[in-house]
Amino acid sequence: MEDVTKFLNPERLDEYMSTGIAMGTKVLIALVIFIIGSWIAKKVKNGIMKLAQKSPQLDETLFNFLGSIARWVIMAFVFIAILGQFGVETTSIVALLGAAGLAVGLALQGAMSNLAAGVMLMIFRPYKIGDFVDAGGHFGNVEDITLFTTDMQTFDNQKIIIPNGKIWGEKIINHSHHPVRGVEMKFNIAYDDDIEKARQVILKTLAAHPHIVSDPAPFVEVETLTERSAEILARPFTNGEHYFDVRYTVPQQILTALGKAGMTTPYPATRVVMEK
Repeated sequence: MEDVTKFLNPERLDEYMSTGIAMGTKVLIALVIFIIGSWIAKKVKNGIMKLAQKSPQLDETLFNFLGSIARWVIMAFVFIAILGQFGVETTSIVALLGAAGLAVGLALQGAMSNLAAGVMLMIFRPYKIGDFVDAGGHFGNVEDITLFTTDMQTFDNQKIIIPNGKIWGEKIINHSHHPVRGVEMKFNIAYDDDIEKARQVILKTLAAHPHIVSDPAPFVEVETLTERSAEILARPFTNGEHYFDVRYTVPQQILTALGKAGMTTPYPATRVVMEK
């Protein structure tokens, strides 16, 4: 009974009420901070994601990732502010998070370099899905681009997954960037044959091919004079989707046409002269 009386003491009641009001105020302020912080984090994330929708050249995956990063960074500060409302020392928490972030960054140094390279690839877009590229020491068709890797399919139907760090740090050749491409091929014409006639045969063969365009016109000229022959450089132009068809069918057609025109194929030979 004495304990009950002591508990119901007006001074005690005032103390409990003050403590309850103070705690309730802190909870209310923390709730307001959480609601406002969540709203701001969501708005920032949506704003970043909308940047990718304004231009088809911007990669949506990258901006989704950046939006999520920005949201979680804001929410981290929100939770630190909430803890501060309840008297928790936040300085040590911030230092701990910084040390943890540094440790994780050092442990994932290779992954972070690939991530940074992936971000650069998605911003500058040196190639896109469906392009034929020579990158990271491999040539093939780009199937997928992620923040860490690029997936390619080779002509022998192999799937190659290349870390973006290896691609961004080296030369990138995008064979699909321009809609019209030149296809370079060379032919050797013996000095005993009519070189101008050989040029005309090559030009006629190129003009008859359905996938070779007339504008720009094919380039066919003597490039080099070797010991046994004149080397003719032929460079017809075609749409990108027909590049490999032209590259691997036209040389045989030109060799056949040159043979029908009476042109001989020069080959290494040794001439021996014997004297008595």
